[in-house]
Amino acid sequence: MLMKNKPEKVFIIAEAGVNHNGDVGTAMHMIDVAKKAGVDAVKFQTFKAEQVISRFAGKAAYQKRTSNPNESQLEMIRRYELSEADHKSLIKHCRKRGIVFLSAPFDIGSIDLLRRLGLKVFKIPSGEITNLPYLKKIGSMGKRIILSTGMSDLPEVKNAVRVLERSGTSKKKITVLHCNTEYPTPYRDVNLLAMLTLRDKLKVRVGYSDHTPGIEVAIAAVALGACVIEKHFTLDRNMPGPDHKASLEPVELKAMVEAVRNIEQAMGSGEKKPSSSELKNLCVVRKSIVARKSIAKGDSFTSENIAVKRPGIGLSPMMWNDVIGSQAKKNFKEDDLIRI
Repeated sequence: MLMKNKPEKVFIIAEAGVNHNGDVGTAMHMIDVAKKAGVDAVKFQTFKAEQVISRFAGKAAYQKRTSNPNESQLEMIRRYELSEADHKSLIKHCRKRGIVFLSAPFDIGSIDLLRRLGLKVFKIPSGEITNLPYLKKIGSMGKRIILSTGMSDLPEVKNAVRVLERSGTSKKKITVLHCNTEYPTPYRDVNLLAMLTLRDKLKVRVGYSDHTPGIEVAIAAVALGACVIEKHFTLDRNMPGPDHKASLEPVELKAMVEAVRNIEQAMGSGEKKPSSSELKNLCVVRKSIVARKSIAKGDSFTSENIAVKRPGIGLSPMMWNDVIGSQAKKNFKEDDLIRI
């Protein structure tokens, strides 16, 4: 589904993340919204807060702006945990709705949970790119992997991919996403061309995980060759929680999907030739060599008595030099197509 060598349909992931605010009913609704928008997959986050965050961990600046600044990161994240039963309900609902369920595990136990639940694709979040035990664990399963690379440099990404390979996952199963983990990401910091650097240096399929305010950069990534696009979405940006402000609302998500589908069609095969839709215009728009004025049989064609005009159903103007100096084999009236 995700790994093809020829031009392919872009795999679009709607990142629900923790925007369900810990409520499985809201998460169900988000699945419905993602399906209606036309995405391929909806992605959540799987974690046990105490296994991921120490009691001394502070909040990121964007988290302080969008949540209670007096609570710890651990206290905040606890509210967004989904139980195993929640996961099963969400997976069942995704199957019913015909959309792929994905979730990013943030600890070793969560990797095991998602494997037991039958996930075929594992998403590695940016924060785990330097987590050696975590990478070895996921790499050992030989599953398809989508690796986000926010906050990392090229040597770190190379090393993570190397660990995944050495642990048992072939490179052809790995898709690397360029990413910036500021929420929202300023346009000046996107550095979208780094996606191409990852492709060329690592020889892997690439994509883009977008945290900018709009949809333009995700669309540009598709035009550059992204195979996977991931974008946060929410039911309402005014909901409480750390990620809502940097997420698309349902109408915007649908607009992004439509734009991506239009762009992937527009990319085409790369072969330069007339399209079927424009062939009908060729003869109308191109030109032919015609008589500039009346020409008698036996007269020589010169630049004074021939011209180039529409339609393009006669001799191509590229034959101009072949026509000049030859003799007319018949009489021609003004605008008649020249024949030799």
